[in-house]
Amino acid sequence: MTTVAFTPGTEARFAVARHVADAVLFEGYVLYPYRASAAKNRLRWQFGVLVPPSWSAAAEEHDFQLTECLMEPRTGAELAVEVRFLRAQRRTVEELRRDGTFAPTGELRLPDRVLVAWDEGVEERVTLVVPVAELRGDGLALPFTRPAAEETEEVTDADGRVLGRLVRRREEISGTVRISAAELDGPYRVERLSVTVENTSSWTAEPDTDRHAALPYSLVATHTLLRLDGGAFVSMTDPPEWARGAVAACRNLHTWPVLAGEPGRDDLMLSSPIILEDHPAIAPESPGALYDATEIDEILALRTAALTDEEKREARGTDARAAAVIELADTMPPEVLERLHGAVRSLQSVTGPPKPAGNILEPETPWWDPGGDTGVDPGNDHVLVDGRAVRAGSRVVLRPRLRRTDAQDLFLDGRSAMVEAVLHDVDGGVHIAVTVEDDPGADIRREQGRFLYFQPDEVEALEDM
Repeated sequence: MTTVAFTPGTEARFAVARHVADAVLFEGYVLYPYRASAAKNRLRWQFGVLVPPSWSAAAEEHDFQLTECLMEPRTGAELAVEVRFLRAQRRTVEELRRDGTFAPTGELRLPDRVLVAWDEGVEERVTLVVPVAELRGDGLALPFTRPAAEETEEVTDADGRVLGRLVRRREEISGTVRISAAELDGPYRVERLSVTVENTSSWTAEPDTDRHAALPYSLVATHTLLRLDGGAFVSMTDPPEWARGAVAACRNLHTWPVLAGEPGRDDLMLSSPIILEDHPAIAPESPGALYDATEIDEILALRTAALTDEEKREARGTDARAAAVIELADTMPPEVLERLHGAVRSLQSVTGPPKPAGNILEPETPWWDPGGDTGVDPGNDHVLVDGRAVRAGSRVVLRPRLRRTDAQDLFLDGRSAMVEAVLHDVDGGVHIAVTVEDDPGADIRREQGRFLYFQPDEVEALEDM
């Protein structure tokens, strides 16, 4: 086991995964309108906060993350691990008095920015490389500590005169990374890998302590990158049939692992507090990091550019990353903004390669027109479910758990629903459009044609009322 720098090959592979991991690390770091005074920027860091043990007992946050996933290591395989998190750095503002001393102040106003108190995020990494063979049995534990520190930065005007200073304080934090592997019974050479990241900081919370006081001792936006040099990881989202039972037996607490890097490769895993799909990627149209949770780049860019000059001054003084967003919005070329308006990625595989027609790209064959296809009738078509005809007006019980699905659909398991239409797509698939029976907004959804869609093996037919 080592904590030295990665080999060039491993570093190059992790660099691919960090592109998405950076978005996880800074998701929600600072929200539009990017000012410290905005109400939604006063409760910081929504995701992956591992608080000190003394605080987790009194709060609905946790002091650890547990990742379990499957891997197929070859003989002599090595595992590289990189745990990343932000450390809250508390910044205060002081002004220079006439007597030459510094005193705390609420804000320090400069021509281009307004400096205020703010918690900055400093990136930290814990790294190790270990042969997989050494992880079996009890595995290993890697404790780490980051000491307390204080730094000052002078604030000057355009002529170089000192107006005040910024004081940045970091508290001591400590944690432990625990890793183990266990070979599973069966015909396949597969192992269950377990990675636990714990906050072990000794800071003690008082009875009236709030979250703001606990954050400097927390591991913020914690996530883990894994690279198997010699072998492959198994998808936890869409595992092969032989691995489904072993995947279901894995425990993932406060984080979820997905395959990372390019599609088709399986040597990287990203375990994130935000649920992602396998091989997540940043949209190529994105002009840069906007940090705002669930960001919509076009809307945020337009609204940020429309902030008043005073609002932009405060945003620039809030954080260097917020200042970069203001600069990005103010200098974005029209052609970059235009490409944020939308992108279609799914038609190419259906229509074949496009060919130019003037300045317009058209598919080689016309796209299917459901309105002109007399062979489909969603209002009257039916599908057989367990030998019974299900059509518009039928009642069904939703069973999305029987198929790969998302977290939202799982909340509908066992709910009864009314079938609104039976739809056939061009690939021969059948989709059942429903409204949930006890949904108070069902009438509105029906008027707007906004239905929920399930496939025939995700429903059970009910007797007609």
